[in-house]
Amino acid sequence: MRHALPIALMLSGLCAALPASAQDGLSVEELVQRFERQKQAFSEVEANGLGATRGLKLVTVEDVTAVPATESVSVRAEGETAPTDPNQPIQAAANGGQPLVFGQLDPELQVNLHISFGFDSAALSADEKPKLSAMCQVLEQSDINVIRIVGHTDTSGPEDYNERLSVLRAREVARHLTEDCGVDPSRLETVGMGERFPYNANDPRSEENRRVEFQALS
Repeated sequence: MRHALPIALMLSGLCAALPASAQDGLSVEELVQRFERQKQAFSEVEANGLGATRGLKLVTVEDVTAVPATESVSVRAEGETAPTDPNQPIQAAANGGQPLVFGQLDPELQVNLHISFGFDSAALSADEKPKLSAMCQVLEQSDINVIRIVGHTDTSGPEDYNERLSVLRAREVARHLTEDCGVDPSRLETVGMGERFPYNANDPRSEENRRVEFQALS
């Protein structure tokens, strides 16, 4: 049985299909509301075993692994700069290479930040960090247990390269949230989807597709 959404959450969905770049301006309250809708969708899928419900579709993705932030941030030695080489080795899959069941959310439920990284780089520059300040507040104030950080790219460049770059960028965002914002790393997991799930499917090379997505799993 579906449960009625609070009026505030219903209203928030009326203007929710914002371009990914425009979502940078969502307030803390708006982010909390959207994350609550995500949690409801994930909970309903888990409880009812549905393949798709209320803006969420489960997709099995081969050769991709979600990694706890406790592991992803440990790839840096103390004092070492953030990894910037998409060709460097990436930690082995924590689940033994089993396919990942990924929750593909409808655009109106997604939370995306358009974070600009340097060319061929996964380093988070100082002028991009303020874009994560609202996310820091949300995680400090909300009851989100686990949030997944998903790196996405456009279709420029080789597919394998894009996937590895998206992994490193998701991990760098998790590193910032744990080291700069004090978020408990046990609440974070990271995954890189490369160019698999474009926000703007009509233009796979669109800037909107180069983004970091946040999913409140529970």
